[in-house]
Amino acid sequence: MSPDTGSPAPHPYWPRDLRIDGYRPNDRPMWEILTFLFSVSGVLLVGTWLVSGRVSGMSAPRRLAVCWFMVCGFIHGVIEGWFAFYYPVIPKDQAFLSQLWKEYGKGDSRYIIADNFTVCMETITAAAWGPLSVWTVISFLQNKPYRFVLQLIVSLGQLYGDVLYFYTEYREGFSHSEMWHPIYFWFYFVFMNMLWIVIPSILIVDAWINLSKSQSTADRTRPANKSKKN
Repeated sequence: MSPDTGSPAPHPYWPRDLRIDGYRPNDRPMWEILTFLFSVSGVLLVGTWLVSGRVSGMSAPRRLAVCWFMVCGFIHGVIEGWFAFYYPVIPKDQAFLSQLWKEYGKGDSRYIIADNFTVCMETITAAAWGPLSVWTVISFLQNKPYRFVLQLIVSLGQLYGDVLYFYTEYREGFSHSEMWHPIYFWFYFVFMNMLWIVIPSILIVDAWINLSKSQSTADRTRPANKSKKN
């Protein structure tokens, strides 16, 4: 779909001269869509918080990190997974999750025009970071030895994808959103995506520290093990 001054149907997306064939406006209000998104995320957060409380020795910050990965599993696997499967029909589809993407598209119309980078990035995110986020949750709840490796891998992938997400739009002059709009630009585009810059950055440092401690312990015990064999 390419820009055209003769769009067959009015739409709320930027740039204003986008041609979106078959576009159908949402019949659900913004509040209903956002209530669904934040309610499900909230239920998952509270549920994971309660379950993680049964793990002996797990600190409050660690439990919050586990909650984060559970919410990521839902958003990556379900919300972004929907986009990865149905992006060709989202502009004209009235399924609930399609309407969610049409609402979010007011902050980034690349999701409405099936921008090549966005489709590729979201498909990888849904296929890789969604399942791996859930696996990370399970690994922490079961104290698996590879839990910080998973945390590092998922957080690096999230950070890298989000940096590209912002950088590609920056190079296009932020042309797919109404600049400075308090909801569509600052809340949808900037704030909601900055979460996947700030939190993964913190978790990368956290994983680095914990993995470094483990390696230091292994390095200290190795000579002792050799001497015992001799």
